[in-house]
Amino acid sequence: MDKIRVAKVESVRCTRHGATLSGTVHLTAHHLIFKYDQEGVEELWTAYPLISLVTRMPHTLSGEAPLAFRTCTFDTFTLTFVDDSQAFDVFESVKELTVVTSVTQLYAFNYKPQPPLPSNEGWTLYTPRTEFQRMGVGSRTKAWRYTDINKDYGFCSTYPAKLVIPAKISDATLQYAVKYRSKARIPVLTYLHWANLGTLTRSSQPMVGLTNNRSLQDEKLVEAVFQSHLLAENPLGAPAKIYGATATNMIIDARPTANAMVMVAKGAGTENMDYYKDCKKAYLGIDNIHVMRDSLNRVFDALRESEMTESPIDRDALRRSGWLKHMANVLEGTAMIVNNVHVNASHVLIHCSDGWDRTSQLAALAQLCLDPYYRTYKGFQVLVEKDWLSFGHRFLDRCGHLSSDKLFISAPSADADGPQAFLASVQNRFGGPAHLKETSPVFHQFLECIRILQHQFPKRFEYNSRMLERVHHHLYSCQFGTFLYNNERERREADAASRTVSVWDWLNTDEERALNLNSEFDKSLDDPKSPDMGVLAPDAKDVRFWNELYGREDEEMNGQVIETTPASLSAPIDSAEDDVVFDATVASEVAALAQSVPTISSPSLTPPGVGQVPISRSVPTLPPQDTIAGSPPLDRQDSFRPFTGTSSAFSMRSQTRTPEPVAPAGLPLFGAGGAAAARSMWGAFSTHAAAALTAAQGAAAGAAKELNTRLQTARDASPGPDPATSSRGGELPAWGGAEWGDAPSHSSSRKPTPNPPSPSTQRPQAPATYSHSSSHGFAQQLQAQEQKNSLIPPTGMARSPPPLVGFGQRTGSGSVGASATLRSAAALSANPWATNAPTGVDGPLGQPFAAPPVAQGDTTARIRPSLQDLSLTDPVVSWKTATPLKMAEAPLPPPPPPDKEESKNTNSDPLGVGPL
Repeated sequence: MDKIRVAKVESVRCTRHGATLSGTVHLTAHHLIFKYDQEGVEELWTAYPLISLVTRMPHTLSGEAPLAFRTCTFDTFTLTFVDDSQAFDVFESVKELTVVTSVTQLYAFNYKPQPPLPSNEGWTLYTPRTEFQRMGVGSRTKAWRYTDINKDYGFCSTYPAKLVIPAKISDATLQYAVKYRSKARIPVLTYLHWANLGTLTRSSQPMVGLTNNRSLQDEKLVEAVFQSHLLAENPLGAPAKIYGATATNMIIDARPTANAMVMVAKGAGTENMDYYKDCKKAYLGIDNIHVMRDSLNRVFDALRESEMTESPIDRDALRRSGWLKHMANVLEGTAMIVNNVHVNASHVLIHCSDGWDRTSQLAALAQLCLDPYYRTYKGFQVLVEKDWLSFGHRFLDRCGHLSSDKLFISAPSADADGPQAFLASVQNRFGGPAHLKETSPVFHQFLECIRILQHQFPKRFEYNSRMLERVHHHLYSCQFGTFLYNNERERREADAASRTVSVWDWLNTDEERALNLNSEFDKSLDDPKSPDMGVLAPDAKDVRFWNELYGREDEEMNGQVIETTPASLSAPIDSAEDDVVFDATVASEVAALAQSVPTISSPSLTPPGVGQVPISRSVPTLPPQDTIAGSPPLDRQDSFRPFTGTSSAFSMRSQTRTPEPVAPAGLPLFGAGGAAAARSMWGAFSTHAAAALTAAQGAAAGAAKELNTRLQTARDASPGPDPATSSRGGELPAWGGAEWGDAPSHSSSRKPTPNPPSPSTQRPQAPATYSHSSSHGFAQQLQAQEQKNSLIPPTGMARSPPPLVGFGQRTGSGSVGASATLRSAAALSANPWATNAPTGVDGPLGQPFAAPPVAQGDTTARIRPSLQDLSLTDPVVSWKTATPLKMAEAPLPPPPPPDKEESKNTNSDPLGVGPL
């Protein structure tokens, strides 16, 4: 009680749902209560964990001090106090009571229902053996078995203690297969279809990486899953052959293709279908938790703006939020899974990245459609316990139960320091705790998808929308211990079953059950002999907002049909050739963009409990590491290692970065009443951007001026055409001029070479070293190329590109080292004829680009640069220091024989760069 500065404040006005009434504010240890002075109006009770944002608003014209509250249940209200000191005391008290650092400080550990609930069976409502026996494991089929390999949660800390796996797979095989899946979440059974032996299994992403790792044990495990219907009678025998049947087993990757590609660059990825037989793979394109959080915030912003302005809801703003589109994508993937299991009598393996967000959504929704049991009052509770709580959905992180003081902000005042205070408040919120960045309405989205199914099939669910609303409310209220932890292990370690009350015990009371039953429910429609056999086919185009949850009328949010088109699902993939993730060119570009993202680490290579048995690595690396000459061996931890051993500013060594701040979940960028300050802040941002642009323009102008001076000096000092230049078609000079070691110098002090060697007998050598000053010379050459305003070389000059070899490939006189690739993609694309440039430009994944033959006088096409070995951002070059980088020498291509026209043109242009 020391946290409560004031327990009671009278003469407070509460504005909610457009109505303003006076009353009294009461602060207790776990609730903020507003008691209306008007009789007959129900009191407003708000549990502190429900509060998502509190803002101290500027004083009104009459001097009153308002506090704006926003809750996780989409409720907003404003308390207006007569005295500013009262508002400050309430603000600080609510902040102290809401911000907690431990789960045990939450309301659930102090909640004691009075009178006690009649039942205490909520914690034992679901047991794995009972539920899987109901499906038919052990009776209808013997192809599956129970395993206690995770009984102490040492095998996988986020999986349940009891798992169901194929009977032909031993625990020893699992000890190897676990190393190939992110977070050790291997494929395990979650549903066996009642109408056939089709199954749903779930897992996390495989640890493929850039080196294309594979695991024979994981492949055998997936193969056993997909052949389980053939081993129903004799699980250890040979699979029975079914003639005339077509296998349509599928691996469902819930992510967009681009996300899977980025995960490959981080050491994880997706299955290579060359190694997984008798199945296909499909990407569903469901976005990640951050996109979903931002989308729902935009929905709330549209609702709040409508309430503040007392105007109709902006349906265009609702459409732009993308919330309905995201749910349509989820339902589209659900329909694909249902069709494959029920109609095709096949198996589906579902995973996303870690297998506890989108995987739980798809698996649970598919089971709702496939099995009528999960559409009953008790079946829904069992489904949530099994696929969400038992399989480790991170409720603590996703719901943000451990609130932060960053959720309590003060709006700017009208004085001169208002804009600065507002900007400081926004910046302070950007630096919130890391756990706020993990919040996302994943389970809320699952409940809203069920509400859509209830709308499409109003007679097929025993429970109504009110039950879903109650579950959503107590998801955030922290009144019960059901949704407080991230996985089963944490709940058992905290002894939540004996210290807290289960939400199912409260929902199963007679009073609540009577309110939550659907009066239109018709059980006869789910008879197996009915036309649809009790299986629902969701329509992804018929989606609508859950208006009851948002506190609006159906006409307000769904009166005008909002057309939604789900993302087009990728065609099933049955080989690596059809999978864009394993396209070498695209993968190399994505790898470059993902350099700044930490690599995902795989589980320990030593399985728990097998300390005496030496276990070798079961994930071979493809291709062999010796294909990259001079590079250190790559492992899964470091499958995309930057180059080392150089101190240059152009080094590929990973740069130290400050993590990009992310706004805490559920926070609007600008607080209410801060429009003027927002404009001021935007003006400051624009000023800095303009200054940066001016500095860049000045640097470019200085480089161009220096380039013109050097070119004019070279023209004045050159007595005539340079034989080497003429024989090489008037190409640009080497980077940095004389600093290129053995390269011929183009300076005025160079003595003419008598009797120049024949091109057929001697080749000019590639530069051996270059420094920062030499990179400055390259910048000048690039500026000269841009000023030519044309990519066509001067008449009579055939500019052939150098031979491009793979990184580390041997050439005639040496090996092309790592430093040869230290150029930016922009420089490569803007200067395709700079043949004095280092020749170590790689093709994708170390494959050499084939340089096409170029006839004299033809225009050389651009060579697509490789982004595999390029840094995500080029550091600023220091023009004062010159630290040379050693480069292996590589021969240049034989120069074409000089002709008269070429010599004529180079007399007036010894450097061969054309007019400026």
